[in-house]
Amino acid sequence: MNGLRNVWWILVAVSAAVLPAQAVAQAREIVVGQVAPFSGSQAVTGRAIHAGARLYIDHVNAQGGVGGAKIRLVTRDDAQQATRTVSLARELIERESPVALLGTVGTTNVEALIADGILQRSGVPLVGAVSGASSAIAGSNVFVIKASYHEEINRLFTNLAALGIKRVGLVYQDDALGQDVITGAETAAVRHGIDLIARTGYPRNTVEVESSVAAMLEAAPQVVFLGATTAAAIEFVRQYRVGGGDATLYGMSIIDTRQLLDKLGPEGARGFAFSVVLPLETQRTIAVNLEYLRLRERSDDPDLSGRSIEGFIAAKALVHALRNASGTPAPASVVRSLRTMRQVDLGGYQIDFAQPGRAGSRYVDFAMLGDGGRVVH
Repeated sequence: MNGLRNVWWILVAVSAAVLPAQAVAQAREIVVGQVAPFSGSQAVTGRAIHAGARLYIDHVNAQGGVGGAKIRLVTRDDAQQATRTVSLARELIERESPVALLGTVGTTNVEALIADGILQRSGVPLVGAVSGASSAIAGSNVFVIKASYHEEINRLFTNLAALGIKRVGLVYQDDALGQDVITGAETAAVRHGIDLIARTGYPRNTVEVESSVAAMLEAAPQVVFLGATTAAAIEFVRQYRVGGGDATLYGMSIIDTRQLLDKLGPEGARGFAFSVVLPLETQRTIAVNLEYLRLRERSDDPDLSGRSIEGFIAAKALVHALRNASGTPAPASVVRSLRTMRQVDLGGYQIDFAQPGRAGSRYVDFAMLGDGGRVVH
């Protein structure tokens, strides 16, 4: 009888020890940080990327999180200033101990993080860096989920050459983004027999495109390629059309075409062509896109836009890595998990981080805004 009583007390003691441990496991959280522009000229992009990431993370949390732990997304506003990106990333990593950073916007900003060495020192990965520049893709602990700018430009120039279009003008943002665009354009131009008859830059974080508009009107290329961010691209299109420019305008994938359509209207945006490196809202056969659209319909977040799918897919890639990280997710295990992602299907969109120095995707397509703002593939 005493033996049974002793066994009973042992079971009670074990249960008492296990239950608090279970409660702690359920209460713990996984911190993910985002340092991005939520104010300033690129705020529309930072907020859109954040909204997409938040949409997926909220969905995961509603389903029980990752291994019973909820994900907490912590943000800092760098106003697109590279020095602030670095200082805020340091502060966030020190105070919040995130397992990863997500969705930092801008080539110059990502380059600043790489140059500072904070990602290497802390071991914290940056997933879904919003840049397709070679310098960003090659950065240690940086994981880019979309095709590179060079891949994007090369595919465009391949198509232009096939159409017999040889005279191209280049408008670029005068910073690290622009320098990467220039390098990619020069290489692709030589490869495909394209003549870059004019090139002109505008100041970073501005919409001061007047001189660029004048240069393109004077050069009269067949195509103007915009290596520009959203706000500046919108202003260029507006001024160029008012000035009588009739070249076909091709924008990079980083330009938010919904914003462009909203600002310029269907007639002002008609004929604007653009690269596609992530699923478009109109592509209803891609599973990850259908998932995004379904969740977006239930959301009242005003920051969800055409660019938000990038944040959504970045968050989905990170959650995949978190679920496959050994033990409790920590920066080192998350990095290892990311590096083993080879041809991972996130729902009709594949990610491959297994090759160092390569972007996670090589998917590039093109589309155009047609009559009434309709997207034509």
